[in-house]
Amino acid sequence: MNDNYPLQLSYWDRRKALLGIGLGASAFLTPGLFADVLTNSTPRQTEGPFYPDEMPLDTDNDLLVIGDSITPAVGEVSHLSGTVKNVKGELVKNALVEIWQVGAKGVYLHTKDDRPGRDENFQGYGRFLTDSKGRYYFRTVKPVTYPGRAPHIHVAVTLNNKRMLTSQCYVKGDKRNDKDFIYKRLSKVGQKLTTVDFAPIKESKANELNAVWDIIIGMTPEG
Repeated sequence: MNDNYPLQLSYWDRRKALLGIGLGASAFLTPGLFADVLTNSTPRQTEGPFYPDEMPLDTDNDLLVIGDSITPAVGEVSHLSGTVKNVKGELVKNALVEIWQVGAKGVYLHTKDDRPGRDENFQGYGRFLTDSKGRYYFRTVKPVTYPGRAPHIHVAVTLNNKRMLTSQCYVKGDKRNDKDFIYKRLSKVGQKLTTVDFAPIKESKANELNAVWDIIIGMTPEG
């Protein structure tokens, strides 16, 4: 781990200014999305071949802007947030949540993904330490498809330097989900736990989206 984690104590206040649309924290942190299925942890899924092999200089939780750039990434701006809980329903603080995904043209931040169209303004990877209430937050773009896969966002959760979960989330209502070979392997409960509604934010003049995904980790690390 390094020193690039955001400062948690002041972040929730800074986030409101970052969004620039005057929405309170309640708009992005709806609790208990999957509280009725805490006996089932978020299913483990493949990390895939494109976890960044070279980390970007900026690894914060705002994937739309790299460093001090004034040019944002292309795509549908999405606010992905939720909580990390264990199977007992306990909120997990100081868990490192990492996400990585393709940009608007379906290309990963990875040296071996040489497909054309990479958005050089898209960070492609971000991380966030959950706060005292187990909450995490990312500003990113709505995931898009690329050959062979439905739109998805990769996630990893690490606690005390131990990887507790590697998984992916999918877009609710996307017809390509049922054709995705990884999504199809999940049980019905597993699909429910990893399918997320990217809903329009009524107050947003920029057609931004809100996605709430509560992540449930097991009590033991991945082997």
